[in-house]
Amino acid sequence: MIGDAWQVAAMNCHYRFFSLESFFRDARDAGYAAAEVWCGPMHFALDWARHDDPRGLAELARRYGIRIIGICPEQTNPKPANMAARGDDARERTLATFRNVIDVARDTQAGKIVITSGWGFLDEPRADAWERSVAMLRQVVAYAAEQGVVPAIEALQCDETNLARSAEELERLLDDVADDRLAVCLDLGAAWRAGDSIAGYFKRFGTRIQHLHFSDIGAESHLAWGDGARDMASDLAALERAGYAGPVSFEIVNSRYHTDPAAALSQSARQYRAALDRLKEVYQ
Repeated sequence: MIGDAWQVAAMNCHYRFFSLESFFRDARDAGYAAAEVWCGPMHFALDWARHDDPRGLAELARRYGIRIIGICPEQTNPKPANMAARGDDARERTLATFRNVIDVARDTQAGKIVITSGWGFLDEPRADAWERSVAMLRQVVAYAAEQGVVPAIEALQCDETNLARSAEELERLLDDVADDRLAVCLDLGAAWRAGDSIAGYFKRFGTRIQHLHFSDIGAESHLAWGDGARDMASDLAALERAGYAGPVSFEIVNSRYHTDPAAALSQSARQYRAALDRLKEVYQ
């Protein structure tokens, strides 16, 4: 049946002025059965030295009947964890941070983390930062494999990184890392900024795509569905044609939702159910 393989997940990025418990409660009430937890410190603090107790996170998920399917740490400039960090101390902190992320994913049975290429300084050769990112990714992937956790890397938008910003650059990074245990996260916002398509991503990466950041796009990306210009039914049809069987994670990141984040979650869930019904009619 169309959509049966997709696990629809809510994300808490736009809940930064509300408690994490409010997020889990609202996700349940909107009909979500899964969540990808963004580690903003107001919800779940995590750095190189320590992290909040994952048992509390797991208990919230259990209380509201939500399965945690991914952990997404903060990792763009000026966040402390940078896959392309420069200097021994910064690299040690970064590796320790991602080990903590992996441990939390293991202990909450999320089983997956979302990572990026990091970023390089603009006053250094881009190739230097690229090489550091490759070296760090190899270490992160190796530790994740030891812990039974899948790392999925996404491209970022051009104002977030000067490294992997497109499917083409992401493919080159994967080739350089040369470890098939590193999966791919397709982020619709980054794909849109780079001019990439869903079909194009699957042509490049195929079943290596194991995670999806799914949001509407208008003049901005990462909107609640219905607030942009994308046709969700067409996007879902593209996923169906590609044989995608991973999570569909609603990443909503815009300040317009900060005062009423529940409305954005509910709106996206309604849009998804309507689009799925349209898609099922086509395939019947």
